[in-house]
Amino acid sequence: MMTFIYFAAIFLFLLLCVLLCATILIQESKSSGFGASFGGESGNSLFGTSTADVLKRFTAWLAVIFIASCLLLSFWTSSMARSKASSGQPLSAEIVDD
Repeated sequence: MMTFIYFAAIFLFLLLCVLLCATILIQESKSSGFGASFGGESGNSLFGTSTADVLKRFTAWLAVIFIASCLLLSFWTSSMARSKASSGQPLSAEIVDD
């Protein structure tokens, strides 16, 4: 059961990574790069008039969640490895030729 929760957390982490990349790419840059291609002109915005502030805030929150989840998954992975090592289970699959 714990393994399922661990892999579900990794899947959610990957979704968070994709969402963070997408919000960063959607934002309008100072030189009207990739973000302007969604709205047509650089003056128009895809989600409304004050989206720059909303997207900046949303990106900041996603970045905080990303860093927290990185730390959480790192500690979780290391504790799983320590528990396997202390219980005598092999840490990696080894092929033994007989």
